[in-house]
Amino acid sequence: MDEITPATEDYWGFNEDYDNYTSPPDSSRSRAVPCFQEDIYSFAQRYSPGVYSLVFLLALLGNILVLCVIRRYRNSQSGGACAFSLTDTFLLHLAISDLLLAFTLPLFAVQWGHQWVFGEAACKISSALLTLNRYSGILFLACISFDRYLAIVHAVSSGWKRNTCHAQVACAVIWMGCLGLSGVDITFKQVEEVDTGGSQKVLLCRNVFTDNYTQWQVALRLVSVILGFGVPLLIMLYCYIRIFKSLCNATRRQKRKSLRLIISLVSVFVICWAPYNCFQLAECLHRLELLSGGCWFGYVVDTGTLITESLGLSHCALNPLLYGFVGVKFRRELGRMCKGLLGQRGMLGIEGWRERRVRRPIGSFSSAESDTNTSFSVMV
Repeated sequence: MDEITPATEDYWGFNEDYDNYTSPPDSSRSRAVPCFQEDIYSFAQRYSPGVYSLVFLLALLGNILVLCVIRRYRNSQSGGACAFSLTDTFLLHLAISDLLLAFTLPLFAVQWGHQWVFGEAACKISSALLTLNRYSGILFLACISFDRYLAIVHAVSSGWKRNTCHAQVACAVIWMGCLGLSGVDITFKQVEEVDTGGSQKVLLCRNVFTDNYTQWQVALRLVSVILGFGVPLLIMLYCYIRIFKSLCNATRRQKRKSLRLIISLVSVFVICWAPYNCFQLAECLHRLELLSGGCWFGYVVDTGTLITESLGLSHCALNPLLYGFVGVKFRRELGRMCKGLLGQRGMLGIEGWRERRVRRPIGSFSSAESDTNTSFSVMV
């Protein structure tokens, strides 16, 4: 039975591999017993099951509604798949990605509350799905930002580029690339019995590296920080800054609504994922011996990683709010769908008000886009 040490065992996190820092990485202490190990695991048992279950329920409800509304809207359009707007194409793939990610959370909630009881095949598949959909979801957000940039900043010259069939190709490339990244989980994830520091021994789904342990850990964290946060954030910031400059010529009301949406998109993305990636960088620096720290440092990093990872994963539940429910057309389609299901036309008592609200031409993401884009979206 393996005992958790920095040389042999990863942290109990289910997506990336987070060693507790209880010992410095030098060989003279590589077999030291981790500090605060039992305290961290006890905290994880209390904290993680409830949080992951809540995120699962919210993400399930929100993304299913998004998919239903998109399907209803798409069936009402003519011209086939390539007539569907780019924004809705990326939104569709984003909702699928978030939904698949959410389906993995109950399994890991059970692991934290009890232990891994689903077998090694489920360990590999669920971990790969989580990695696949975490990366793909973030990259789809970047694609939406780039599409809005082309539609607003280069409205005339980018018409031939903004073809929905091109968007389908881009989505396929993203899925394939993220599938390659998830291959690490298929290869290295295993279910093993570990000692949590006290009398308790549990089965956990974790990465197991037999050779070059530190190198693998640092490489995986750097890939996570760069592809899972740094690159998408740079794309979003560049696109939205250029959009902001273009909106300076818009009317005051258009600019105010668009700026609120832009600020909310960037802010929520940064709030959800920046803390987690900061802890990832701190761990990389520690493993490379560029940052020193004792037991207290390790306890803070391990606990912070646990909390901030759940904050980042909650982004899959917030995406439907940000990319769907902020839109007037989305709310209208949702209202029509609900009335159709209930069979009582006008039961909400606001049909006339809603129809007046949507008389003006509406584009596909920003209210200012209606002047520059003829591709309508269910999002706005």
